[in-house]
Amino acid sequence: MHADVIVIGAGAAGLMAATVAAERGRRVLLLEKNRKPGAKILMSGGTRCNITQAVDVRGIVAAFGRKGKFLHSALAALSPDDLVAMIESEGVPTKIESTGKIFPASNRSVDVLQAFLAKLQRSGAELRANTGVTQFDASQERQGDVSLPRFAVRTDQQNYAASSVILTTGGQSYPGCGTTGDGYAWAKRLGHCIVPPRPALVPLTTSAAWISSLQGMTVSDVEISLLEQQSAEPTAAQISAPCESHTLEKLLDRRRGSLLFAHFGLSGPVVLDISSQYTGHPRRDALVLRCDFLPEVAAAQLDQQLRSLAAQAGSQTIISSLAEKLPKRLVATLFNQAKVPMDRRAAELRSTERTALVNAIKGTVTALAGTLGFKKAEVTAGGVDLAEVDSRTLESKLCPGLFLAGEILDLDGPIGGYNFQAAFSTGFLAGRSV
Repeated sequence: MHADVIVIGAGAAGLMAATVAAERGRRVLLLEKNRKPGAKILMSGGTRCNITQAVDVRGIVAAFGRKGKFLHSALAALSPDDLVAMIESEGVPTKIESTGKIFPASNRSVDVLQAFLAKLQRSGAELRANTGVTQFDASQERQGDVSLPRFAVRTDQQNYAASSVILTTGGQSYPGCGTTGDGYAWAKRLGHCIVPPRPALVPLTTSAAWISSLQGMTVSDVEISLLEQQSAEPTAAQISAPCESHTLEKLLDRRRGSLLFAHFGLSGPVVLDISSQYTGHPRRDALVLRCDFLPEVAAAQLDQQLRSLAAQAGSQTIISSLAEKLPKRLVATLFNQAKVPMDRRAAELRSTERTALVNAIKGTVTALAGTLGFKKAEVTAGGVDLAEVDSRTLESKLCPGLFLAGEILDLDGPIGGYNFQAAFSTGFLAGRSV
């Protein structure tokens, strides 16, 4: 069977790419190995589907850091406002939550998927689900003096040919959804370099007992810092005390938001956002996480508050005062970390205990053991090297007629709808370019 365009992978990018290409009059075949399309759309945002973020194009670009500039053309083709308007035009109203995340007003991801499937059907593109690609080859075909690309796509059911292919197979995150990294091997076979894939937006693990003792607790506002411990050149005074540890800490990333304690370690938006820096570091065993549980209060200010409490309400226990600002179970754990008796009254608090308590609240440090891996990662960092893809069209610079969009590209952003926006926008641009 021959088509003008074959799109491989019916996720966010693939559905968009196939629809846009077909609306331009191209004969489009969309292949999906799962029984149904849009598995990640259905499960995203706790099955609510965080479509995008309520920011402008510059906000999306900035969220992706130094790689964000790659998205300029894609976002010019389909901005966050354009995406929301497209979904609402299909009868799915949206809402903006306090975090800036945009969801369908119904809180039903199935409504978003149905909107895209309705557009796909009207476009004339043909969707073939339960059709896994087993082999993918490219060649050149002469037509007069012109050499044209030709692609042969073999599946477990039938063989296909096309003059253009859009790879939207995703990464390796949530492999249960079918995203098992198939596209990387095909792109590599056609000459592309693959930046080693790694989990991103993934929970972090630790063996620290104090963290597992707090499992199930969420703290709404915590600032965490990812630090690299580095050996330092000791001073003359330190050389005379060789038992001391001589280390420096290099700040790699700092985030602020909601933190969730779990039996395996730490999760929540603030941890997921910092996880890409952790998984991408060459010396993960040298990294630690520092937690500031009262980020709105400076350490000196907290110290002064404890001094004032001693002067004004000396009979009050410190733990009861701090429990007004933080969960009592967390406060008790921090007292234990600081080695301060939990029944210590304000007037009885020694200066060394006060310093230890402030340090525990503002800078408790924990070692990290790893992550929960691709099975629990929301996105994949790494993928097809962006330098080998024309950002103006999403066409491969190495294989004419091949286009790449979505998570297969070496693009990963923070939590909050940024990655979906990138997938929809790159899919839109690829569909418009074939």
